[in-house]
Parts: sequence; C-alpha cells; structure tokens
Amino acid sequence: MERKLIDRFGRQHDYLRISVTDKCNLRCVYCMPEEGMTFEPDEKLLRFEEIAEVVRVLAGLGVRKLRLTGGEPMVRRDLEKLVAMLAAIPGIEDIALTTNGIFLAPKAEQLRAAGLTRVNISLDSLHADRFRLITRGGDIRKVLDSIAAAERVGLDPIKINVVLMKGMNDDEIADFLRLTLERKLHVRFIEYMPIGHDDEGWKARYLPLSTVLERCAELGWDAQPAEAVYGNGPARNYRIAGAPGAFGLIHPVSDHFCETCNRLRLTADGNIKPCLYWSDEFNVRRYIGDDRAVEELFFRALDIKPQNHEMAQALASAAQSHTPTARRMSQIGG
Repeated sequence: MERKLIDRFGRQHDYLRISVTDKCNLRCVYCMPEEGMTFEPDEKLLRFEEIAEVVRVLAGLGVRKLRLTGGEPMVRRDLEKLVAMLAAIPGIEDIALTTNGIFLAPKAEQLRAAGLTRVNISLDSLHADRFRLITRGGDIRKVLDSIAAAERVGLDPIKINVVLMKGMNDDEIADFLRLTLERKLHVRFIEYMPIGHDDEGWKARYLPLSTVLERCAELGWDAQPAEAVYGNGPARNYRIAGAPGAFGLIHPVSDHFCETCNRLRLTADGNIKPCLYWSDEFNVRRYIGDDRAVEELFFRALDIKPQNHEMAQALASAAQSHTPTARRMSQIGG
C-alpha cells in the first residue's frame, strides 16, 4: 500500500515549503530586527542536490506542491537551477515562489522557463516612502517592475501579500483593493503574527482582518465570497463585483486554519518543521541518501504535529500547551 503523509488528526500533507536561505536584502519590521541578525554560513545551508533528494522522497509519499521561500529566496544564486531540478521530479505538479520582488524582474523569464508556475510578492505599502520605512530600505519601483514582469512571462496566479499593521498601512486597504479592480491580481491581507518575538510589542500593530470587509462596505463595494484562487491555501476569498482580480483574508491568529493544514516546512539549514509556530524541529540532512530514514523522520515529525498553533492564546496572553519558536520568520521560511 502506498504510504501518505497523514497526521493523527487525518490531515494529508501534499505541500512542502522549502526555505533556501535565511538571508534577506531587506529588514521588514514584522520579520527581522534592523541589526543583530546572525545568518547561517553557506556550508550550513542545504545544497540544491540535497533539497532535490528530499523532495524526490516526499513525492513518493504524495507531495505534489512546493513553495520556495527564505529569507529572500532570490538572494540564493542560480535559483532557476533548483527550480529545474524540482520540476523534473515525477509527481511534482506545482512550484511557487514567495519573494519580496526586489530581484525578481530580471530573472522572471528564466524562472518561468525552468518550471516556476506562480509567485507571491510581498508589498506592504503602495507609497514609496512608507514602503522604504516598513522594509527598512526597499525600492518599491523594483517590486512594481517584478509584478509587471511576472504578468508578462505568464506566472499565474500572481498574489500580492500584505501584512496589515495598525497605524502603519491600514489606511491603504482601499488602494490595495483597487488593484483587484484594475488588474488580475490577487491581494492577500495577512494578520500580524507573533513569530519569533521575545516581547508583546507585536500586539500594538495587530489588526483583525474584519477591518478589510468593513472598509469595502464603507466604500459601497459589493464584496462576495469567491472561488478559491489556485494555491491560495488558507485564505478566505472574496471578489468585488466586476473585478478581474480577487482578495483573500488570512487569519492565522484570530481564526486559524489549522484544521485544514496540509503543509510541512523544510528550513534552509535542513530542519523539518511540522508547525510554523512551535519550536519542534527534526534535522533531516544527516539522513539524505537513505530514503527510508528520510521517510521515517517526516512521519516522526507528523506524529507530534499539534492540532492547532494557539496563536490566539498568545494574543490574549493566555497559557499555551507547547513552546513557541524563538526563530524569526526569516529563519523558518514562513
């Protein structure tokens, strides 16, 4: 009988998020401190061949979808070579990329030719000065050029990730929604998460995503539940009447989607993370080359995957059943 990656709660895992680096060219306020980060030396990162070996084993267990993340995955040299290696593995049907978009435009055509199917681009403000402030130095023109390049080469769908932050970009909700009225773009508003924070300062910026639907109503826009956008995973999807694009709400804190979680994570330094929020990790690098051992380690990770991540308890300062991760989002891969 063919084995599948099914956990004790009956969730089948067919999706692997692969971090290719913990480094990033930006220092977004919700992801990394401005300074003081220590990055893994290159020799500690999984080689492309090692990543491909892990994916080959997992494809035999039913994994069909991959997402390349970081840090910023585009700072990893020759990323298109990894995409081509992964696309050649039997069973892999979909390869996505999450990027800040600074370096994507010049590589978009190569990545598409190598087998990349779709892309998520982070864009937390449409104002150049504010974007520079949130990212601590980013050039919004390069991100906008990358969105246009992704459209041009046929990456589809194109999703725009917006971390909604109280007092920082919540006055731009209407502007982001207008993007869906003008272009076939899919804007995803994401709640601020307490990942890797050693204090409760994140709560000052937290904003529930009900704010987005309230803004739609204020503007007189008829936003109705919409069909899922391919690969949209945890988002609750909506479309404004007549819009070519759509928008989604991702509520990891206020309304978690753990009951349908189908993903595992592989960090850049070779650790399996069964849950984004908890500290549990299993290093797979030493087992690469022994397919049976790699399989068993993933099943071991699934055996301890919790039913939910309990971020809502963190928001309420309530007790939690597991130990939250001390890793920053950039060190995990999101």
